[in-house]
Amino acid sequence: MLLPKRSTILATLAGLTLTAFMLPSAWALDEETQAAKEEGMRLYNAHQRSLSTPYLEKAAEAGDVEAMYYLGEVNRLRHMGMSQAALDWYYQAAQHGDPHAMLRLFDGGACKLGDVCPENGDDWPQAALELTLPKAEAGDPEAMAALYDIYYYVKDPDEDEAMKWLRRAAEAGHVESMHLLGEIARNDEEGYANDTERLEAAEVWFRKAAEGGYAPSMNDLAVVLSHLGHHEEAWEWMSKASEAGHINGRQWQASCYIEPEAAGREMCQTQKDPAKGWAIMLARNEEVPGTSSERALRVYRDSITPEQREEGERLMEEWLNREPPLSYFPEKFGP
Repeated sequence: MLLPKRSTILATLAGLTLTAFMLPSAWALDEETQAAKEEGMRLYNAHQRSLSTPYLEKAAEAGDVEAMYYLGEVNRLRHMGMSQAALDWYYQAAQHGDPHAMLRLFDGGACKLGDVCPENGDDWPQAALELTLPKAEAGDPEAMAALYDIYYYVKDPDEDEAMKWLRRAAEAGHVESMHLLGEIARNDEEGYANDTERLEAAEVWFRKAAEGGYAPSMNDLAVVLSHLGHHEEAWEWMSKASEAGHINGRQWQASCYIEPEAAGREMCQTQKDPAKGWAIMLARNEEVPGTSSERALRVYRDSITPEQREEGERLMEEWLNREPPLSYFPEKFGP
């Protein structure tokens, strides 16, 4: 963890604080700046975070709080801990009321080690709670969901209260909360009599979020259904995950077209079409380059004839840069 000296932080933030309070939390971006933010978020969600920085900076400097928070994330992940740049961006987002930015400042010891504290106290989780609880009680699903994280950070962590708000957020239609409840059920090996009960409990929540349009739940629902032996429906949901831009769903789709008969591919309820699968893999590597997509191309290359690869190259444009863009759908408040 890297924290600058107190004097350096205070000097940096002396002008920052006034600026932050002057900018409204819901500043309307002009068309050009909104486009820059969307491109920055596309790159961030595709794990091309260093490339996202200039686009997010344009939006953050125009007052966009979400862009401020994600710039904090970019710099924290780049340096594997709190850095000066990460602290500055989190602090700006916190000044505008972002509760997760406040929790990041607490994790980084900003108040204790750097004297970057809430306006009226020295407890960032408590500040996040006091800001968020009234919004949640007024019916804001995003605030309800944030309370799940906040209640694990306050001085006396309250798991029951955290779970209560997570369920309320899910019941209010917050798909990310539905998804998290599905993950909790799927991983709870002690709370259910057997794996089937555990997976069926997870299926309920993943299905709700998937039907609400949340791509990670489409992907996870497909996996759960496959484990439960419902392979045809699993393939339908994995295909929907691909259509919704989920990178794992797109990779499954490509692999199934190339080798639907391979071991462990019971989900692949489709006809073999190696050229189509190769086109999808090429497009994925073009849109989101990286070690995993390059490895997939190496692994499957010898399973496809030169003629099929040539046809795949011709078909690639049909799969390139579709809407919505490919994404890993990283959690906002992840590791």
